[in-house]
Amino acid sequence: KELLEMEGNQITLDSLDKGTDNPAFSCEGENRLYEECGGPCSESQKERKEGKGKFSSYCRKALQPASKAKHFCKAHAKVLRRVVLGLLGVAYLCYFIAACYLNFQRALALVVMTAVVAFFISWEIFKKHCGAKVLLLLRPVGKCFRKSWPWLKWLLWVALLAGLIVWLVLDTGRNPEQLISLGGFCFLVLFLFACSKHHGAVSWRAVFWGLGLEFLLGLFVLRTTPGTHAFQWLGDQVQYFLGYTTAGSSFVFGNTLIEEVFAFQTLPIIVFFSCVMSILYYLGVMQWLILKISWLLQISMGTTATETLSVAGNIFVGQTEAPLLIRPYLADMTLSEVHAVMTGGFSTIAGSVMGAYISFGIDAASLIAASVMAAPCALAMAKLVYPEVEESKFKGKASIHISSGEEQNILEAASNGAAASVGLVANIAANLIAFLAVLEFINAALRWFGGMVDIEGLTFQVICSYVLMPVAFLMGADWADSPLVAELLGIKIFLNEFVAYQQLATYKKNRLMGLEEWDGNRKQWISERAESITTFALCGFANLSSIGITLGGLSSMVPQRKGDFASVVLRALLTGMCVSMLNACLAGLLHVPTELGDCAMFFSTANFSSTSYTMYTCCKQLFASSVLQNGTLSFTGSWAEQAESVLWLTECCGHYNHTSCTG
Repeated sequence: KELLEMEGNQITLDSLDKGTDNPAFSCEGENRLYEECGGPCSESQKERKEGKGKFSSYCRKALQPASKAKHFCKAHAKVLRRVVLGLLGVAYLCYFIAACYLNFQRALALVVMTAVVAFFISWEIFKKHCGAKVLLLLRPVGKCFRKSWPWLKWLLWVALLAGLIVWLVLDTGRNPEQLISLGGFCFLVLFLFACSKHHGAVSWRAVFWGLGLEFLLGLFVLRTTPGTHAFQWLGDQVQYFLGYTTAGSSFVFGNTLIEEVFAFQTLPIIVFFSCVMSILYYLGVMQWLILKISWLLQISMGTTATETLSVAGNIFVGQTEAPLLIRPYLADMTLSEVHAVMTGGFSTIAGSVMGAYISFGIDAASLIAASVMAAPCALAMAKLVYPEVEESKFKGKASIHISSGEEQNILEAASNGAAASVGLVANIAANLIAFLAVLEFINAALRWFGGMVDIEGLTFQVICSYVLMPVAFLMGADWADSPLVAELLGIKIFLNEFVAYQQLATYKKNRLMGLEEWDGNRKQWISERAESITTFALCGFANLSSIGITLGGLSSMVPQRKGDFASVVLRALLTGMCVSMLNACLAGLLHVPTELGDCAMFFSTANFSSTSYTMYTCCKQLFASSVLQNGTLSFTGSWAEQAESVLWLTECCGHYNHTSCTG
């Protein structure tokens, strides 16, 4: 009987799924046990229920104020949010006024940032509440403008072309070498047009607007005082900001390693920058900035939202991260749009590695300007080389949704950003080891082959300097500097830009240290103009190793389109190379030589125990003015009036060689 009862009380899988209670824990089972012990189950159960009821009642009463506060906050959430924002705004206003009152010059950067943020906030509020009304009022003007546009646009183009020609004539009259850069710019555009997939389908609106925006950005950055100061200030702030990396890297590795070992000095910057970028993505700052830039490019150039958004993203992130912004749309994009996405990746560098290049000593303002200028130029040249001949699904689409990160809080975003950079740091370190080793092996093999036919010193760099020398000259480098610039271009194209920027930093360091320009037959540094041109020319991921990175990144997102990606990647690589060179031509066209100050004033306060670039140029000027005739030394020009010219010449001869020093 007991066995039958136990079998009847067994729990099956069916009863578990249906939620059947276990009879062993029922009150009946307890009754049988308590009856044997002389204690009823029901009385103790009632006592427990009464106890629980009293405790629950106390808890409800205790939590009642918090519950009421929660309901009040939910009911008045909008009002409370406005109150909090208002209080924060008043607090910031008081802080802003105090900063400006105490030292306005010191607070100038704060004023500019506040003005920019206030403008965009005001614009959003205005657009939300008054945008529709303003559009309704301007509708008659818009209709009139559309009717007049067919002849008005030609008038505008003629006026712009005439203004550009007049400006070029006046500007290049003072520096004729700028015409070489202009010729190189036109040659590269014509070369890319010759390589076009569909010559008759080129969208000239995209081409001219893209090149126009690139020129205007270059003009603002390199020629106007506000632009030069703004980008120089921005570059300085980036350098200060990256300097904070030392706090973390010195704690982990120690001061000795970060001062002496390249890997511990430069690569931690990438970790720090990646962490900051991840935080900015979490806060939505990067998405907002990318959307604004892509909106400007889209309405001016007439490109689709997807390709424009990816190219705008490349200003800040790398060639595999930017396509993630449009990942849901990659499967439906046309080949022309895919080509534009790839070209944008090849034409720019990521913000994380930009920090590493700045740490080498490369000019931060030039790197930032090169990345920004590359975006419109990349879109323009992509549409020149691979015009749109298909019907895009995204043409006329107003906006594309950018998904935010999956992080739950800002600490997780910072941690994920730092962790994600580990792979990038390892990849850079591995590539540097491999490429430098391969380069040394190639040079050894070339020296061996060259030695067989009595050609001494044959290396990969020498071959590049001869093959790419005409390209370097067309970009605007002096003929004497062209071999070294061509060498750096070859390293960038066939190895990577990291190694090339390292070598450029060495040339720049030699120049700033005031070393002799020539050490026998070897040139130790390049001119300031050639440095600027090379900085722009190297600013891009367009090298052979990036083909695999691009194909691997895009194919992992859309595996079914791997064949399409492979069919356009070489054309995109060529376009990306030319975009960087076009930027370099523009840098050569707009470069303004640094004016040399009063050398006599410099010599009167100079410490001749060490050399600098200013000392080198002033000594060269002094050497040029010295005349040695029949053992008598004299000076021409303003140096003849200086009583200490002979003393200064003696000091210069202690550092540099010249025929005047023999006397």
